[in-house]
Amino acid sequence: MDLSYTPEEEDFRARLRDWLTRELSALPPKPAPDDWPGRRAYDLGWQRRLHDAGYADVHWDGTPSARLIFLEETEKAGAPYVGANFVGLLHAGPTIAAEGTAEQRARWLPPILRGEEVWCQGFSEPGAGSDLAALRTRARRDGDTYVVTGSKIWTSHAEVADWCELLVRTDPGAPKHRGITWLALPMDTPGVTVRPLRTLAGSAEFAEVFLDEVRVPVANRVGDENDGWRVTMVTLSFERGTAFAGEVVACRRVLGELAVEARKNGRWDDPAVRRRLGRLHAEFRALWRLAQWNVSAAEASGGVPGAGGSVFKLRYSHARQELYDAAAQVLGPDCLDLDRPWALERLSSLSYTIAAGTSQVQHSIIAERILGLPKGR
Repeated sequence: MDLSYTPEEEDFRARLRDWLTRELSALPPKPAPDDWPGRRAYDLGWQRRLHDAGYADVHWDGTPSARLIFLEETEKAGAPYVGANFVGLLHAGPTIAAEGTAEQRARWLPPILRGEEVWCQGFSEPGAGSDLAALRTRARRDGDTYVVTGSKIWTSHAEVADWCELLVRTDPGAPKHRGITWLALPMDTPGVTVRPLRTLAGSAEFAEVFLDEVRVPVANRVGDENDGWRVTMVTLSFERGTAFAGEVVACRRVLGELAVEARKNGRWDDPAVRRRLGRLHAEFRALWRLAQWNVSAAEASGGVPGAGGSVFKLRYSHARQELYDAAAQVLGPDCLDLDRPWALERLSSLSYTIAAGTSQVQHSIIAERILGLPKGR
């Protein structure tokens, strides 16, 4: 596979760099981390700028190379991350594009791209743990609506979301993987209660969501009734296969900053530190190549990433934790000062081997779907 860039793609890179230079200088100050209404407005404003400049749909309709160039250049330039748009742009939007009807695509995709609506992810539940298919939130069919009762946890950006990609059990008597349905829930529906959760790092980008006899139109179902597990695998393949690609670029930037800091504070003289940073440099170069391969492979297979995304997710999760452990080694006792660079990110990195599917789940996926090993009993 040729992973080099063509002259046309390098021209795209140059035009994007010029645009970023102009636009970033005109951005308003970034809101405080806990000001989620402010962060929503900030993130949507950036998405609108991308839309007006013709870059909004690069994640969906751009070539694999254009997507990777976009991720490289926006991160290098210090452009805003997708933030509150994460679920809509990188999870729900691609899923609807792949599995939704023409009417659903026309209704939901343009507002995501224009920076008008925010989505959250209603998958995990308190009693299901890593076994997502053990979810118990029920949806009873009543004419043209589903009546939903249950709860979700770790619901990303629920406190500022307009819509939720929601997994529900529509056939309690079916085997657990076959009775699930994927719904789009308007978050202002009566019966929806959101309770923010504060993380170890002090942020509150997650929430519990309680659903009490919530009525969702059947027209909001993506895919067939009881076919939600297959649709969910499409969503998770995007989450694990391509959604983290931009973060690899960010980690490479942090690694360079760590090397600079180590030279300043004298820890560069320790061969163990240099060896650790050098190994991480090779690790993230390899992960970026793997991200390139995953994006290209997804394009070749119709736009949906395959099980190879689990290889990327597994290794990236651990590499990110190792990166911020190395940051603590470079900072020394200063790593306990949460006002220092990388200290809060180190706490946040602990979640990566759990979020988007635990490392144990990724091991099982790789063993069964890639290596062909038998399922455990």
